[in-house]
This record gives sequence, C-alpha cells and structure tokens, in this order.
Amino acid sequence: MTTPARTLRMGQPLWLPADDRAAPMHPPLIGRHTSDAVVVGGGITGALIAEAFSSAGISTIVLEAARVGRGSTAASSALLLQEPDRGLSELHERYGGRTSRRIWQLSHSALAELVALLERHRVPCELRQRDTIYYATSAAAAEDLARELTVRKRAGFQGEWLSAGELRRLTAIPGAGAIRTHGGAQCDPYRACAGVLDAAVTLGTRVFERSPVVRITHQRNAVRVATRRGAVDARRVIIATGYATRRFKPLAGRFRMYRTYVLATEPIGAADCAEIGLSDVMVWNTARPYHYARWTADHRLLLGGADRPLRAGQRRHTQFDRATRELRGYFDALLPALVPIRTQCAWEGLFAITSDSLPYIGPHRRYPGHWFALGYGGNGMTFGSLAARLLLERWQGVRSRDHALFQFDRDGGT
Repeated sequence: MTTPARTLRMGQPLWLPADDRAAPMHPPLIGRHTSDAVVVGGGITGALIAEAFSSAGISTIVLEAARVGRGSTAASSALLLQEPDRGLSELHERYGGRTSRRIWQLSHSALAELVALLERHRVPCELRQRDTIYYATSAAAAEDLARELTVRKRAGFQGEWLSAGELRRLTAIPGAGAIRTHGGAQCDPYRACAGVLDAAVTLGTRVFERSPVVRITHQRNAVRVATRRGAVDARRVIIATGYATRRFKPLAGRFRMYRTYVLATEPIGAADCAEIGLSDVMVWNTARPYHYARWTADHRLLLGGADRPLRAGQRRHTQFDRATRELRGYFDALLPALVPIRTQCAWEGLFAITSDSLPYIGPHRRYPGHWFALGYGGNGMTFGSLAARLLLERWQGVRSRDHALFQFDRDGGT
C-alpha cells in the first residue's frame, strides 16, 4: 500500500549518505502486535505524529515501507515557511476573511511549534531561523504582491515591503519588489525526521522499517494493519504517506501529483559568496511554478523549483535532465556570478497538492477507523506539524473549529 522511497524521489539528495547502511536501522514487523495508534509512513509527518502521540502517553507504532525519512522527506529542501502556498488574498476570495485568517494563523503557529520541538529535543539538524523574501520580477506581479501585503497587514500579519533597489541590495535579484517577513526557518530535513523519530522512540514509539502495508481491515472499534510478515491491532490507523496511495484510489482525484527539483552547489568560498550577492535569507518568487533558493550551513546554495505535473508515459530521466537544466539556467540568469559555480548534486521529489493547496487532516467517511494527513504541497514540514497537533486533539476528544478547515468535505466534496 505504501510507496517505496525510490519511486518518491530520484537522484542523490544532499542530506543522505551515499551508503544507507551508515544510518541506524529499525527491524521489519514480524508477528502480531497491539497498539493504540499505528502510523503508516515514516517520513517527517509520521515522525511528528508519533512524537505527539507518544508524548501524550498513547502507544504508537510507525510502519515504513522502505527506510524512514528516505522518501519525500529526503527530497525536501526544508524551507520552513509560515505562509501557505496560496496567498492570503486568494484564500480570502475562496473562504472569506475569517477562515483565511485562521488558516494563516495556524500555519504560522505550526512552524513555531515545529521549531520549538526541534529545539526542545536538541535535534542536530542545522536548524536556523531565517527571514523570507517573496519577490516579483515584473511590475504587474509587484502590484499584486503589494496588494497581498496590504491584505496581510489588515489581517494582523507582519511584513515589510522592499523596493526594487532594496531587493537588489539584499539579494542581488533584479526584481520589481518583494515582501520580507521574519520567522521562517531552515534545516536538514532527513536529520530532523530522524531526530524527531528518535525522540518518539524514547517516549515509547515502536518503529518498523521494510514493512509495506498490504491490507487494512476495520473491525468494530478497531483496525488491523497487516504487512507481509506481521500485523498490528490498533484503535486507529493514521495514513501519513503524503498522498492517496493505490489502496485509497477513491481519494486520488483530490490530489494533483507533481515532481519538484532541487540542486545543491559545491561549497562556495567567502569571496564568491560576496560576488553572488545573496544574503543569508530564503528567497522565493511569485511565479507558478515558483523558484526558491537558500544557503546551507556549509555554504552551498540550494536551488529549487521548476515543478512539473506527473503524467502517464513521461520519460522520467529525460524530464529530470531537462528540468534540472532549466532550474540551473533560471538562477544563472538571475544571479550571473553563480555561473562558474559547479552543481554538486541534483534530485527530484514527488509531492501532492490539493485544489486549494491546503492539506487534508482527519477522517473520511469511506474509511472507518482511519485518519489521514495528506496533500501538503510545498509546506510539508509545517503542515506535518499542524497535522500532529490536530490529530492529537481529535484523539483527546477536543472539539475545535480548526478541524473543519482541513477536513475532506471543506469544499463540498465527499
């Protein structure tokens, strides 16, 4: 039922050792087990849910089809943004002022909670808080962006307008204007996942790798989650696989699948960093698909974007080569001093977006005994943190209007 890591990404992410045996391994599931909750998916969302549940004294098992953290999590560039992919103006038009403001508030608080969690457990993941620069390259896009900032400020969100000159002085980007915000962050996503999962294990979570789920059955107030060599009986199964896998085919129409691409340069010396001119901030643009860049702790530039929809019959390697060339070409034209700097590694990841770019978190009437945490778009780690909190609230019987914001029928669907 779950998807092996090799289909979720391609290439060699910067975060992973070339030899998978270098990392600790968890055993496969063998025999019969019981637990309060079983989480399917050992990426960052599954790790965050396991940590939250175990912290609350809920016995939890995590099942991962391949190796933990090596699927979409390892393909992430880990720009931890407070803002959802959809601007506040767009969400306002779709859901109204009160709802859109609350969605944005929850996204902001989810990132703050994630940063606090990583700091509390002292996860060694190169966590750094960084300002975010959201820039426009055309006059028309800058006008739209200025209106977006006005809407944000009216709703109580902070931001600073950068003129074309200020944008260029700060980033060397020849744009038409930008919004600068405080409170973003960045990290090594694989080490963040591994560290959170280690914390969950310390709290009592049991983790099983190389244990793809082959069947889930619902029996009264319980579920049985079966793998090839074992099974778990639990009160609830939480599907944290990022998108609707083949077992949940009726839900597939709710998601659009995309491939995203990331490049990492070789480490760049101080003189070349100064020549490039990009400050130690996270930048992303208003175009769709958007492009983004940030510095790593070892002075590489991480360049990402060029997303493409997943379509049947695509030649994956050909598309990978074309997309990574396009991505590098975009940034070479934007930052000419980058041209002589070598790309050291490149990779691709698979992710799902929904019609409003917001995740689905909670139950679905077709699947009794199941909860879901799916469809994060470009905000996987932030929304993974939010999913952990909202699902724990559901478990504890907390009633909140926040749950309805991310339920499956929020847009009138079933």
